[in-house]
Amino acid sequence: MNQDGERATRFTSRTSWREKLEKQQTPKLVDVPLSMQRQLGEGKMLIPRPLDVDALIRTVPRGRLVTVTQIRAQLAVDCGADVTCPLTTGIFIRIASEAAEEDQRAGKSRITPYWRVLRQGGRLNEKFPGGVEAQAAKLGLEGHAIEASGRREVRVRDFERRLVRWGGATRKSEAAKTK
Repeated sequence: MNQDGERATRFTSRTSWREKLEKQQTPKLVDVPLSMQRQLGEGKMLIPRPLDVDALIRTVPRGRLVTVTQIRAQLAVDCGADVTCPLTTGIFIRIASEAAEEDQRAGKSRITPYWRVLRQGGRLNEKFPGGVEAQAAKLGLEGHAIEASGRREVRVRDFERRLVRWGGATRKSEAAKTK
């Protein structure tokens, strides 16, 4: 905890999370790098903007959940790409979560519901503000059951039933994972 009673993050910066979120940049479509083709395949890869990731998270209603895979798939569909960069998407989800906590500390009541974003398999994200404990508490308030899944993993029970459905992207991304 810092002197204001807030949980300290793993690193500090002079730039606020809100400034990082609102940094002016354009989305980019690039060829999937050779080093990533084994994981992602060939084609066009979207490098999204932080605000696009944040805006998509804001569409997840109370009681619903979304996976990082779903976010990446929907961003790709929206921009006509084959895939979305997993690295930048993960970074931008983190930025959105930290900016939401800054907003809450500043007294804003409508913040990005980042706690509804799950990792693969319904696992909670230890990099979110407050770690898995804080995410579990927020999800519990929305009626989600949390369970231990292995030595150190924590996940949402039956998360699949609560996933948000965006057009065809969800079905495409989930079908691709089963191949």
